[in-house]
Amino acid sequence: MATTRLDRELKKGSAELLILSLVETRARHGYEIGKLIEDRSGGTLKFNVASLYPLLYRLEARGWIQGRWVDKAGQRRRRYYKLTVAGRKVLGAQRTTWQTFAAAISRIAGVQHA
Repeated sequence: MATTRLDRELKKGSAELLILSLVETRARHGYEIGKLIEDRSGGTLKFNVASLYPLLYRLEARGWIQGRWVDKAGQRRRRYYKLTVAGRKVLGAQRTTWQTFAAAISRIAGVQHA
């Protein structure tokens, strides 16, 4: 279905912005990032493990986030990701681009923010 494909493409296009935004203020592990995206979007956006972790690895390879393994007693080992200086610059640029894009779509489609 065309709508499903469009939804996938929109999610793909905003995934980096969402992840960088969530690790901006503090380090988070992958499951927490995925859960926050789902919760804060009211269930509209969901990332499964097969798509979220490869994206985290790509962002880390680009130097936009930095991961470190953390061991906690009674819990399994988790990798926590935090925003780097380079990631902060990319996040700022992506926010500006997204705001401009969303405003243009709103003007054209007559969509008003709630």
